[in-house]
Amino acid sequence: MAPFARRRVTRAMLVIALALAVLAPLGLLLRNNSSLVGVSRVTISGVDGRQAEVIRSVLTAAAEDMTTLNVREDVLLGAVAPYPIVRSLRAETDFPHGLKITVNAYEPVVALQAEVGRVTPVASDGTLLRGSAARDLPLLGVKTIPAGDRVSDKATLRAVDLLAIAPPALRARVARVYRGERGWALSVDDGPKLYFGRASRLKAKWGAATQVLAHPSSRGASYVDVRIPERPVAGGLKPRIAESQPLL
Repeated sequence: MAPFARRRVTRAMLVIALALAVLAPLGLLLRNNSSLVGVSRVTISGVDGRQAEVIRSVLTAAAEDMTTLNVREDVLLGAVAPYPIVRSLRAETDFPHGLKITVNAYEPVVALQAEVGRVTPVASDGTLLRGSAARDLPLLGVKTIPAGDRVSDKATLRAVDLLAIAPPALRARVARVYRGERGWALSVDDGPKLYFGRASRLKAKWGAATQVLAHPSSRGASYVDVRIPERPVAGGLKPRIAESQPLL
């Protein structure tokens, strides 16, 4: 290599070394100095219900101990570990002081009831959502509430599956799910009982139940039997009097 070329390479290497010597401490300073890039504006979305306020408070406190150059999602998730309604979360920085946190929350589909006044919501995968609101959820009577984080009883899981796949608007009207002489059954507010039989072919059965309930001819039925979804039955209907028939 010619002397001139060597001098150019040497000069370039010196410039790079000098830049690293200056920028590395500056980067470290920015990473750790909260006054320059500290999180001071936290926006949280994706969580509501009874625990929403405390979850937002906990996440905000944890986030304000960070900088926008050093956001730890694992720390944020650990801060809300006592609240099982939080499934996961995602953090997005808004340099220099903003942090947006999106919470992926479990959706409760049924509430276990072991005694009057005490209920525990359950997510569609069987996760127990202790402390979460159970308002407007179908109730399932059980002997005891499971001690762990998830439902393990097979019968209870079948009931969870039954409600998880229900159309949300119809699930909101279900007051209670139970097992009787016709298998799994549901009591519906201001509506007929729904007989599902075995917890199988649930999509087809819910589809049949939705069609029957939407049809005017099912009004006044005391039950809808969808154990055979291809042949749903609306029963308990009172005989209709033809308009031309005189009233006696």
